[in-house]
Amino acid sequence: MLSSLLAAVLLYFSLRGVDWGRVWRTIAAAQWRYLAAAAALTIFSFFIRAIRWRILLNTETWFSVGTVFWANMAGYLGNNFLPARAGELIRTYLISNRSSLSKTYVLTTALGERLMDVIALVLWSSLVLLGLDPKPRWMQDLSRTMAIVAGAGAVAIMLLPHTGGLVENLLRRIPLPEGLRNRLLRLAEQILLGLRAFHNWGRFTGFVLLTVVIWTADSVGVMAGCRALGLTLSFRVALLLVTALGLGSALPSTPGYVGIYQFVAVTVLGPFGIGRDEALAYILVAQALASVLLLAFGLPGLYKLQGAKLQ
Repeated sequence: MLSSLLAAVLLYFSLRGVDWGRVWRTIAAAQWRYLAAAAALTIFSFFIRAIRWRILLNTETWFSVGTVFWANMAGYLGNNFLPARAGELIRTYLISNRSSLSKTYVLTTALGERLMDVIALVLWSSLVLLGLDPKPRWMQDLSRTMAIVAGAGAVAIMLLPHTGGLVENLLRRIPLPEGLRNRLLRLAEQILLGLRAFHNWGRFTGFVLLTVVIWTADSVGVMAGCRALGLTLSFRVALLLVTALGLGSALPSTPGYVGIYQFVAVTVLGPFGIGRDEALAYILVAQALASVLLLAFGLPGLYKLQGAKLQ
């Protein structure tokens, strides 16, 4: 209900005054070679994401790149079409079902990966905004606030894994039934273990480098998608759009992030010379392309990994 209401409100503000004839003419004139380039960059990004998550998962066991890739794609498919980012639970189940890893541990690495994405995007886009003029005041103020939040998240990832003794002492002091206490202790242990996967310099360095590759590929993919529609977008603005879309996807949303993505596109691109009609044309094409790719790779992922344990 909340997601539908939010989508309706954001769509209303996004679509006011739109010239639909111009939108469809822009889409109809799309250059397919640039759309193909955008699709190839998106698939490349998906593949690198699997390698990156595998770094965390292989802390405690071993997975092939293929297994993680197909589980990731099934999860992304769920995130795109199901509410409350249910895809994170899907990929957690698929991976946990193929190893001795607990679902709590796998989910913690998945959510930790998402949090690190947010931290990297916000900090990177904040640096980009420093050299981007002119820019709206609200964008600068929001960037500063989000940078503070991202910094707090980074500190939490660094410090929380070292609080195991404190958490255990607190749970043992709180009057709880013994069975519940033991379950909470195991849960806390798996969560902290999942966060501790970031505390190896080799793994962390690999994770950061792959994150840079991922978001660079995504930003260049946005540039290619815009070019397909005859729009020119700088790398800096493309990165800001990728950041805003990534943050927007965390909000309660309808399938395909309808409403949220339209609002983000017209709001972010408008101040940089992309009109509302063109921004809407781009985001409609981008969402359609993403949905096709997610179906093409997500459904086979579900099929391949729905059986018994592989390991």
